[in-house]
Amino acid sequence: MSRTYKVTGINLKGMPLGESDRLLTILTQEQGLIRVAAPGARKHQSRLGGRSGLFVVNELLISKGRSLDRITQAETLASYPGLSLDLGKLTASQYLAELALCQALDDHPQPELFSLLTEHLGRLERSPATEVLPRLTHGLYHLMALAGVAPNVQVCCLSQQPVLPDLSGADWQAGFSIQAGGVVHPEALDQLLQEGGVVRRSPAISRAAAPQSAPAKPRPKLAPRAIAAVSTLSAAELSLLQQLPQPYLFPTDAPAAQRMEELPEGVTFLAPETWRTLEQLLRQYAQYHFDRTIRSASLIDACL
Repeated sequence: MSRTYKVTGINLKGMPLGESDRLLTILTQEQGLIRVAAPGARKHQSRLGGRSGLFVVNELLISKGRSLDRITQAETLASYPGLSLDLGKLTASQYLAELALCQALDDHPQPELFSLLTEHLGRLERSPATEVLPRLTHGLYHLMALAGVAPNVQVCCLSQQPVLPDLSGADWQAGFSIQAGGVVHPEALDQLLQEGGVVRRSPAISRAAAPQSAPAKPRPKLAPRAIAAVSTLSAAELSLLQQLPQPYLFPTDAPAAQRMEELPEGVTFLAPETWRTLEQLLRQYAQYHFDRTIRSASLIDACL
């Protein structure tokens, strides 16, 4: 049996090991998540010094060890130097990397996760400062979708009715339930209020009363669910939330032959307060469904 193997991977974490080595956590296409030693990587002018940096993609030859495998050869295929030049981009990239680590598996091929993460890191690196928060939120949704836990943003998670934002109504609101799995139709939101449901309003919208539309016919009582809090979304917020399942947010990302969908009139795409609300909502959703705190996310509030 061969004592060496080849993988292509991206460095997601690194920490000192011994006097001069570095312990790397690498997401690979062929083996999923691996933890290997980079011998002498912390020495001055080490051949593995730059190759062991954060978000560097290498083709690696690794030798098996008793307790820890070791890198014997490394050839850099790609890196993202622009991320380290901007604190906001670097923090957003660490956020996405941490979310990828939540779902990465050991000793299991994960080419889709590898490709998705590197694609979003590349988009972050190329983006202007005004696009960092939308791109982070887009990547956050896509990583959850790959893990199978993304919220339902098109159909009510309680009644299964399509939810279409009404931009003509200033006080129009839909709900969003982390526990129930996504968007809540205005009628279901109204019913939750009438039944004593607790609603936490999103910080980016007005504190107008929730819609009190009279139903045309009696509705059955909603099945008991663990809905401790339901956030509210304005029509503009929901419109942007419903763009996230698309493969591209910006025309500059899309292939020339692919036509981008146009946003409804009255929706401002680069509205920082709206994207801040959506990122925080999806952050809470991800932490609930992955059952862990995303530590890098706490820095986003300060950086962006």
